[in-house]
Amino acid sequence: MNTLPETILQQARSLPEGGVLSPKEFLHLGSRSAVDQAFSRLAKTGKLLRVARGAYAAPVSGRFGSRPPAPEKVVKALAEQSGEVVVPHGASAANALGLTQQVPIREVYLTSGRTRKLKLGCSEVLVKHAPRWMLALGTRPAGAAVRALAWIGPTHVGKSLASLRRTLPHAEWQALASARAALPGWMARAIGEEAARG
Repeated sequence: MNTLPETILQQARSLPEGGVLSPKEFLHLGSRSAVDQAFSRLAKTGKLLRVARGAYAAPVSGRFGSRPPAPEKVVKALAEQSGEVVVPHGASAANALGLTQQVPIREVYLTSGRTRKLKLGCSEVLVKHAPRWMLALGTRPAGAAVRALAWIGPTHVGKSLASLRRTLPHAEWQALASARAALPGWMARAIGEEAARG
């Protein structure tokens, strides 16, 4: 029979990289204090990483030792666990769409849930609450375009939209154009003007 910490570790190692565990999942194996203490000890010894309050992930073992899991995988696992929408920040979206050469220094994600910081080894990932209109089109390219335009701002939106019209697939451009009613006035106006051009 496995001890409580062994059971927790076994479950953590069976998850894919970035998979998140919560002490609440193990309350059937012992009292709340025993489960919390087991997680705390596993985190102190480095066998688990405490990524957020009540959320733990297993480090990834490789040739050169262990490392924290990839931030995007942890964020995705947390989103699935909580049922939130989580997408990359506008700066990352602008870079991915080729609208800027700037690469964000800090990993930031936008969420429909509450703002929180995730600790992954030495690095910190910010998961920031965003308004509904920024998340309306989800993770698809049209949604990334909305977040990129919001990050770029009203002064450079015209040039960026001309570039997006050339690079986005037609269906994604149509999705962006049809979502104008949910977007801020300056963005909806700029998208309408670009759509009218051609």
